[in-house]
Amino acid sequence: FVIFLIPCFVMGTDMALSCQNADDFVGASSPGDIVIGGLFAVHSEMLHPEEEPIKPVIQNCAGFEIQVFLQTLAMIHAIETINNSTLLSGVTLGYEIYDTCAEVTKAMASALRFLSKFNSSEDAVEFKCNYSDYIPRVKAVTGASYSEVSMAVSRLLALQLIPQVSPASSAEILSDKIRFPSFFRTIPSDFHQTRAMTHLICEAGWNWIGVIATDDDNGRFALESFGVQAMVNNVCIAFKEMLPAYLSDSTFHTKVDRAIEKIVKEKRVNVIVVFMRQFHVLKLFKKAIERNVNKIWIASDNWSAAVKISTIPNIRQLGTVVGFGFKSGDISSFQEFLRNLHEKPTENNKFLREYIMLSSVCAHLEYHDFQTCIANQSQDDLLESDGSEPQFWRDDFLNANVEPGFIHSTMLAVYAIAHAIKRQCKDRDCKDPSAFTPWELLEELKKVTVIDDDKKVKFDSNGDMSTSYDVLLWKEIDGHMEITTMAEYDAEKGGFIFVDEEKRKDFLALKKVQSTCSQHCRPGQVKKVTESPHTCCYECIYCPENHYSNQTDMDYCYRCNNKTYWAPINSTTCYRKTIYFLAWTDWFAVFLLLLSAFGVVLVLSICVIFTKNLDTPVVKASGGLTVCYIILFSHFLIFLSTVFFIDVPTEFKCKTRQALFGISFTLCISCILIKSLKILLAFSFDPKLQNFLKCMYKPIPTVVTCTGIQVIICTFWLIFRTPFVNQNFSIPRSIILECNEGSIVAFGIMLGYIAALAFICFIFAFKGRKLPENYNEAKFITFGMLIYFIAWIVFIPVYATTFGKYLPAVEIIVVLISNYGILCCTFLPKCYIIIYKQERNTKSAFLKMVYTYSSKSAGSVAVSQVSLDSKSSSFQGTITDSRKTENDSVNGNCHFQVPGQPLIKGKALPKNAARTMVRKRVSSI
Repeated sequence: FVIFLIPCFVMGTDMALSCQNADDFVGASSPGDIVIGGLFAVHSEMLHPEEEPIKPVIQNCAGFEIQVFLQTLAMIHAIETINNSTLLSGVTLGYEIYDTCAEVTKAMASALRFLSKFNSSEDAVEFKCNYSDYIPRVKAVTGASYSEVSMAVSRLLALQLIPQVSPASSAEILSDKIRFPSFFRTIPSDFHQTRAMTHLICEAGWNWIGVIATDDDNGRFALESFGVQAMVNNVCIAFKEMLPAYLSDSTFHTKVDRAIEKIVKEKRVNVIVVFMRQFHVLKLFKKAIERNVNKIWIASDNWSAAVKISTIPNIRQLGTVVGFGFKSGDISSFQEFLRNLHEKPTENNKFLREYIMLSSVCAHLEYHDFQTCIANQSQDDLLESDGSEPQFWRDDFLNANVEPGFIHSTMLAVYAIAHAIKRQCKDRDCKDPSAFTPWELLEELKKVTVIDDDKKVKFDSNGDMSTSYDVLLWKEIDGHMEITTMAEYDAEKGGFIFVDEEKRKDFLALKKVQSTCSQHCRPGQVKKVTESPHTCCYECIYCPENHYSNQTDMDYCYRCNNKTYWAPINSTTCYRKTIYFLAWTDWFAVFLLLLSAFGVVLVLSICVIFTKNLDTPVVKASGGLTVCYIILFSHFLIFLSTVFFIDVPTEFKCKTRQALFGISFTLCISCILIKSLKILLAFSFDPKLQNFLKCMYKPIPTVVTCTGIQVIICTFWLIFRTPFVNQNFSIPRSIILECNEGSIVAFGIMLGYIAALAFICFIFAFKGRKLPENYNEAKFITFGMLIYFIAWIVFIPVYATTFGKYLPAVEIIVVLISNYGILCCTFLPKCYIIIYKQERNTKSAFLKMVYTYSSKSAGSVAVSQVSLDSKSSSFQGTITDSRKTENDSVNGNCHFQVPGQPLIKGKALPKNAARTMVRKRVSSI
């Protein structure tokens, strides 16, 4: 999250979370020529006093609702956009937004303030028999969030015929213009929603369902409407559960537990229709997850797009959620508004200030915990805060919680009021608040037409906008639950419109779930007798995996031949298993082959470079062309061995690939071991170590012996426990063709032997890491061996835990990594000197560097008082003797002498001795 600085403010009475006077009651406000009121349940509940007796005091609230807070911001954004446009020609809109806390009582208090006379210092509501000329505080109201609140508020506002346009209240009863003459809404009524639900249920073939609703006006009316629609469409309701409307109800948790028990008990009911508020669904789902309930949940528009519910941990365990949401439009401007929200002033927006404070209090938490923390804080908790927390702003949090349907309908409500005001202000000076009355605006609102996404929309005779529904499917994508649009429901035609074939497939997948009573079991299913007293209601269960049934109402399922055939759940036949292997055409195999081919090209290029520069000191110092050719040839064979890991495994490939790799790699390591010994021998001044190295330095026998042992290991492996082609049936629906190594022990011995040689090579190379730069091949050999060790150490656990057709690719990768590592560390530094640093590839440059190193080393010899062979004192340092020494060294004779003189106590080694040593070292290399 992004830290940003806001003006400091002190939490307390000046934040106005507690109501001290009438102005404190306003949540957000802005002046204007025409003021629009707003009613939103920014908090989910109002706190109740514990002391006795109870006094008529408006209490603080708890449970900050991010989604409803976003609706208040949508209203503000719409008004600001209108004010910045030419829609109202210089007339500015203002707003006063109040928090209902989902309570009718608090909403009524706000409505009373709306009814108060304009510019009244005491916010007094005058009693009159005729309000035709009465100018109230606001001209229109947007809201409320819940139907139960809208019913109460609308009856009060009807006294003065103040237009009320709700973006969320969907109860069917609100379409009654006799009881609610001034009520409008920018969404369809529940009649269309419940009809859409029953159409979905019928299309999916379900007829045995459960219903859970809140025990308030909205829940009861929705349940009643759904019951009528279900009866018409022959859908049976197995059970109905009603939960208390308020979380503070002492029986709430008991009734939630009872509802869960009912769901668990009714095993034939796999579809649950839920008409509840978001915080009720949150509590229900958390309990359902604890009980491992897995059903299809049909969501009402109240919570179908609720991000805070879709992000509950383990929400996927609940099953599938399908819901109906209000049709959304283009809200990109609002999303941009949210991105710049931190720049907005907070003086007149207590909701925004509270959100900022909550973000600071909960800033240390991750996404879902952050959301839960915000919802669990009460205004009383914030009043106790001293405001000293650093202020944080989560840039993406608000945008991530946007419910497009509600945001769009809120903005549409504001635009509908604005267009009605425009029509009203054609011949009037609307800067004068008394230019028109609310009831006159009401008449214009009935006739207004709004352009929404290039479509004309208007209120029908019931005050409803006949917009369509989005059918939403909660789908897990990349480990996260995403709310996707599966289809569109046309409220007028009563049908589903699918965007593409993939969405239709998602819908057809729902039909695989059975929630029926007394229905024939189709092919792919089998009858299961239940304990239900209803004999006509038997349970149809799917044939399990690798079983099938091909007739109706079968008593048992047939079993597939598990070796070569498979069947999914609910299958009518068996399918032949698919054979998998790492094919030539597989993109990953092609990629690995390209890497191997590049390695071969690199080997050949190095061969050409070394051949052309045969007589240069760098090539000679590398052991000569023969040794280099052997090493490069072994690298070539290693790259070649990767070909045998790809395509259909055969007996020949299985036997060849590991042996070819093991012997080639051993040959390569053996040659590098000889080079390490030679370098260490040439520059060692310790007589004991030098004698040991001279005895060890036998190039040809050493290479033959080391490689021969690996040949013996592979021969025994191929004779006694030879690798073979194996069919792996461990993956359902597939047969994996793979090479069984025959003996993991033999495979381990082969790799272990290579590792042992590499370790010895690493030790010798590490000893010579501080040699002269031109001769410091040991340093690069050390790096090469380190790359080898790292690659194969990682290989062991990966190889042991990987299965499937990509298992050979794991070994190819580690072979390529180790081969490239040793090849590059051994040859590329030399190629770099040959091509780009030719001034260092001269005899004089080598002599100079070795002279400097040997002078220092000779000094070390004097200090350590090493006794030198007196026979070498007569050595003249000629080039001929030097070449003889070189030949002795290369042939492995134990007669290599270090030139020098007996030490004289208290005196340094003579200068001519050091110079003689330099020549000797150069010749030895």
